[in-house]
Amino acid sequence: MVRMKYHHPISYAICALKTRYIFCKSVFSLEIPAGPVYNKQDIPEERKGKHSMQVNLTTKEFRRLLDLVYIGNWVLNSIRGEDRFVDYDHVESKLFGLCQGTSLDSLAEIWNGVAVPSRAFNDGGIQEAIVNYEDAVFFDVLAEELARRDMGYPQITPVNYEELVSRMEDYLQEFELHGTDNIVVESAEV
Repeated sequence: MVRMKYHHPISYAICALKTRYIFCKSVFSLEIPAGPVYNKQDIPEERKGKHSMQVNLTTKEFRRLLDLVYIGNWVLNSIRGEDRFVDYDHVESKLFGLCQGTSLDSLAEIWNGVAVPSRAFNDGGIQEAIVNYEDAVFFDVLAEELARRDMGYPQITPVNYEELVSRMEDYLQEFELHGTDNIVVESAEV
């Protein structure tokens, strides 16, 4: 399954992914049936294979798509443990499977019969990008929570918004200079 943008609510925007690829002159071609469906069984026989769009990507663009899919799946599934959104794993696997037999072959490997991002892909800087994003989000959320605490957790309005932003900027500057070194929580001894 692949989620596509349509003029329907997102629950209706799930399309069956019928993928074929062509690797010729550094261009990947994906064929994706258009129109909202819930699964392959819901596609009327007369529509199968007729209403599709073709996406042509250079090798560089396809490589960027792999990054985007991996990061998106990481955001959705990295903290879910066994309760993963398997449809996203499935799409990720399909796309990484397209690397086999191409110049991007080293980015995918087969594990338990399923194409997955390879160690080379994971070691190629994608984890660093994710960690940088997580750090930025952590400090932004922490700065906002501390600023709201300092203000007594008021409802944020146009009147006090500037104060919130100013306090957040003070915390962000502190974090930029010292990280979390100056954050101390005093605990009662037991």
